[in-house]
Amino acid sequence: MQPEIAKLLLDMKNAVERIERYVRGKAFVDYQNDDMLRSAVERQFEIIGEAMTRLTKIDPQFAQRISDYRKISGFRNALIHGYDSIDDKISWGVITTKLGTLAKEIDALSKE
Repeated sequence: MQPEIAKLLLDMKNAVERIERYVRGKAFVDYQNDDMLRSAVERQFEIIGEAMTRLTKIDPQFAQRISDYRKISGFRNALIHGYDSIDDKISWGVITTKLGTLAKEIDALSKE
């Protein structure tokens, strides 16, 4: 594996772990009512999305091995460019339904 790909995977893994740590023990209502928590989570999603975008440019075939790789980059773009219209339900949904899968895929790819 190219060193740059390994670094991008590590960046994504670290961001996923941060999100998991930030929301541990929290409910959606906690997320909605805590602007610092939302900001912290959104920043980590931006890092994941940017790393995915770079990975896609470096090695598109490798990036395609991650579920929803295009949606991950698109979510980053929505967070950055549509900052004023972010739907907390969507962000929380990604946390609760997609983040675990992404973590597993990153771990598996990192071991290659």
